Amino acid sequence: MEKAVVIAALVALASVGFSSGAVYTVGDKAGWTIIGKVNYTAWASTKNFQVGDIILFVYNKNFHNVMEVTKEDYKACSNGSPLATHTTGNDSFTIKRRGHHFFICGVPGHCSIGQKVDIRVPKLAVSAAPSGAPAGAPSSGGGGGVSVRTPAIAPTPSGAPVTAASNALGFALAVLAFVATFGGGLVMP
Repeated sequence: MEKAVVIAALVALASVGFSSGAVYTVGDKAGWTIIGKVNYTAWASTKNFQVGDIILFVYNKNFHNVMEVTKEDYKACSNGSPLATHTTGNDSFTIKRRGHHFFICGVPGHCSIGQKVDIRVPKLAVSAAPSGAPAGAPSSGGGGGVSVRTPAIAPTPSGAPVTAASNALGFALAVLAFVATFGGGLVMP
């Protein structure tokens, strides 16, 4: 019985793994800039942000900054009352809650030409499809019905290999626990 509890605990630990959040560099290779007309709205829409992910802003600190702002300040491109201001040129933000996280460049004129991003972490992990309808299919009925949209598969973030390695490590630990518990011998009929 004691061995079974140890095995169950180790398998549970292996299932969870030692994963950490993904790391997303805002604007990918372009970074946080006004050069090249990076569309940060389009960039963010291709990502599947989750709590624990790290959002990295890489930019030239002589020309840009990063301000976390309210929704209202984001829409108005107002830098008058930021929630936080970052100026190192290599700033990271760890997502700690679901919902929207709004960022702008506080340099005058930059936000208004597109240097702003809304990092959205969905409130619900999975959307339920209407009864009898496959996910992604519109609901039955006339006008005014609700459609369920299946999100596109996001490109693999730079943090994904870490998660895969963690899962492999977890599996290896489970195998080692099994071998240690049962002495490595399997009885074959």
